[in-house]
Amino acid sequence: MSIEPISQARTKLDSVLDQAQEVILGKERELRLALACLLAGGHLLIEDLPGVGKTTLAHLLARLLGLHYSRIQFTSDLLPADILGISVFERRSEEFRFHPGPIFAQVVLADEINRATPKAQSALLEAMEERQVTVEGRTRALPEPFFVVATQNPTFQIGTFPLPESQLDRFLMRIQLGYPSAKAEKILLAGEDRRRILQRLRPTLSGSELLDLQRQVDQVHLAQPIVDYCHQILVFTRRSSRFLHGLSPRAGLGILRSAKSWALISGRQFVIPEDVQAVLPACVPHRLLTGENEGPTGHTQIAEYILEGVAVP
Repeated sequence: MSIEPISQARTKLDSVLDQAQEVILGKERELRLALACLLAGGHLLIEDLPGVGKTTLAHLLARLLGLHYSRIQFTSDLLPADILGISVFERRSEEFRFHPGPIFAQVVLADEINRATPKAQSALLEAMEERQVTVEGRTRALPEPFFVVATQNPTFQIGTFPLPESQLDRFLMRIQLGYPSAKAEKILLAGEDRRRILQRLRPTLSGSELLDLQRQVDQVHLAQPIVDYCHQILVFTRRSSRFLHGLSPRAGLGILRSAKSWALISGRQFVIPEDVQAVLPACVPHRLLTGENEGPTGHTQIAEYILEGVAVP
């Protein structure tokens, strides 16, 4: 890949991040991770307390990337058909006609995903892994690009159902926004409603441009020492007594693709160890079980534990 396309890509991505920071204040790293996740073609899980901007971030990404957006509010009475769609018999044509559900969008916000029952959550599994859904015996392709951005309340809150490991593993990244800094929060409290600012924003990219950027991620160079570094991370988690099981090969692929996306956002056509280290805290902790209820602080400690235990090439 030539230097010019990388430079153009960084200019576009910087523009996305600059506009995003007008709405989500003081969270540059989290915004970069969210953008890297989508560039890598992955799904994003945002876990945090209510009111810190999880839903706003999902809407913001869809708007800036020029994608068709739909929102599913997950509740305890949600059914799979409410997500996938249903066939209705029409008297005029005397045949069943399929009415697609909200899953048929380019960005699907699964809001408060862990407030729905496991049966409703399972309706997303095929869509997230294979970009298609099977309804009433027929397989239907989903639009391209296709992303699920899910929000999740902490599991200690009333009325939540923990996501199973199979569902968590389909999210490339899990991030926490957390409370804003004192400076950012004062600006937020005294300033204009973020939703009004969001409505004024115009798409920075189109769907086709996003697909082009995803193809550029594929062309970012990955040297053998970086592959070895990632493999050592996988092996370390499998041998560590701290975890009930180690990372899967799919997790390793996700780490490397995320690192390539991070490199592209940074304006580089090759991956360095710092790219792996930057994305690992978002890509790894939700895939590992320690036998204890780990909060956000525990997630950070898990990432630090792994990075300290694996030598940098």
